[in-house]
Amino acid sequence: MAQQFVVIGLGIFGRNVCLNLARAGQTVLAIDRNEDEVRVLSGELDAVICADATDESTLREIGVDRMSCAVVAIGAESMEASILVTALLRQLGVPRIVARALTELHARVLQAVGAHEVVSPEAEMGLRLARRLAQPNVIERFDLGHDAELAELAAPQSFVGSTLVDLDVRRRFGVTVVAIRRAGAIRATLEGSERIEPDDVLITLGTPDAIRRLAGRA
Repeated sequence: MAQQFVVIGLGIFGRNVCLNLARAGQTVLAIDRNEDEVRVLSGELDAVICADATDESTLREIGVDRMSCAVVAIGAESMEASILVTALLRQLGVPRIVARALTELHARVLQAVGAHEVVSPEAEMGLRLARRLAQPNVIERFDLGHDAELAELAAPQSFVGSTLVDLDVRRRFGVTVVAIRRAGAIRATLEGSERIEPDDVLITLGTPDAIRRLAGRA
């Protein structure tokens, strides 16, 4: 079901949020006080407004309170503005507010004034890059919380030709192989007799430490 989103702040991060929501079939209202940023998206979205989102009467007039979710994507140019906008959105009763934080202190303040969720794209990208550099055979990983992680791992060369029963990765590493990506297709129903082939990607579930141990075999 399509939802109604308002994205405030149209820098690189906010612009990408807008475009990807629109491509996913969602209704998006984009707001920025900079006319140049508004002009860039004016041909891409149905509703792009040049306005000062720190003004409560402007937000009411635009109808932000009727939105399903608000994304406060204001960048480094003004932490104060992002905090004020987040507080105003909470006062207006927006049911879900996702705010971009630039520092840990900024994140704590955003939560204190009403953000339901805080994201730190720069910090997250830095973490992902560091992990990829340290473990290049881990293609992608997703934090599931509670010390659990889903990771795509290039099958170690030493695994090729062996079956899942032979490898017994659950006992040896504490990791479960939940699927295999092979030649662009996902094999989600695995038998113990499944034999690892060259260029297979293992989709694994385990703790970060366990997956790190398995990745170390590559």
